[in-house]
Amino acid sequence: MNQTNKGLNTICTHVGEVVDEQFKGAISPLYMSTSYAFEDVDMKRYPRYFNTPNQEALCLKIAALEHAEAALIFGSGMAAISTAMMAFLRAGDHIVLQRTLYGGTYNLVTEEFEKFGISYSFTDGLRPEDFEAKIQENTKVIYIETPSNPLLTITDLKGVAALAQKHGIVSMIDNTFASPVNQNPIDFGIDIVIHSATKYMGGHSDICAGAVASTKENMERIFQLAKNFGGSLSDYTVWLLERSIKTMGIRVRAQNANALQMAEYLYKHEDIQNVYYPGLASHPDHELAKEQMKGFGGMLSFELKEGFDASKFQKSLQLIKSSMSLAGVESTVLSPTQTSHSLLGAEERERQGIKDGLIRFSVGIEEVEDLIDDIEQALEKVRSTMVATTH
Repeated sequence: MNQTNKGLNTICTHVGEVVDEQFKGAISPLYMSTSYAFEDVDMKRYPRYFNTPNQEALCLKIAALEHAEAALIFGSGMAAISTAMMAFLRAGDHIVLQRTLYGGTYNLVTEEFEKFGISYSFTDGLRPEDFEAKIQENTKVIYIETPSNPLLTITDLKGVAALAQKHGIVSMIDNTFASPVNQNPIDFGIDIVIHSATKYMGGHSDICAGAVASTKENMERIFQLAKNFGGSLSDYTVWLLERSIKTMGIRVRAQNANALQMAEYLYKHEDIQNVYYPGLASHPDHELAKEQMKGFGGMLSFELKEGFDASKFQKSLQLIKSSMSLAGVESTVLSPTQTSHSLLGAEERERQGIKDGLIRFSVGIEEVEDLIDDIEQALEKVRSTMVATTH
């Protein structure tokens, strides 16, 4: 099947299927074997080599979705991130990263890289010149995340890609928040695209996985390390992930529409101090987001007005779940200071603008009216508590 001339939902549904030659079933059969023949075969298959029938097929789908030549799937987003980074870094090398990163990525760099003799620099800004100012003679990688977690800042893909190419540096991006539905960084010149497939690719809060997509040459280099690190994914989870990606286009576009309506509602609400969503005209990076995103995503963050207890508000929600992860079909909220960015010190969180009262909102596919009703009743409960306390 020609992967280049099909629409998004067609790619999600059909590319990378395992054809059921025996029974002609409509979906991919699941091959659970961890042991395959080695004589008189075209390929010696082994789960840790990322080449079982289900693994191999799913990699084709992810590569097609990201307009890449090849892809690999991993046991988690952090397995994908760490393997991709370490494939291009060795002792004596240097990496430049934007400071507004997923907490797990930040911890990986600040807690582990010095052990391997790898130095790093964080940028305080997100403009290409901010990255260029940090480049050293031994810089090998520029790493970005856009939209960022949890403040939804936007980084200039074309600018960073051009900068990396100018200096002969590999550019990497965490594209999790956007998903391939909303953003294809390779089209803008980025070299390597990484996902926590746990999120929008999985989409149902029941899968833990990661993915990396790039050129065949880059993916071969990543594979050589990956097979030694052993971060492969079980075939049952691979099969579930392929099933989930079939509806990713429909799910994410519905979440895009819901998130924009929720952001507009919250932005006008008298009890909300700030709303962070690139789809709002008030967002400082709104114009840039329009240039490089096909949709603004299902993620937003907001802060309640002073005096409102963010914890009580989340506990008062009845429909929207208080939950650790994101991007499921159900709407969820969490406090980044207690979860995704809890390992960052208070000073570093303050530096990144992550306040204790910040709430990250992963918007699902429910009816917007029901989400608004739930937020209104939760705010009313918190207000009642505030009034009772003052008396």
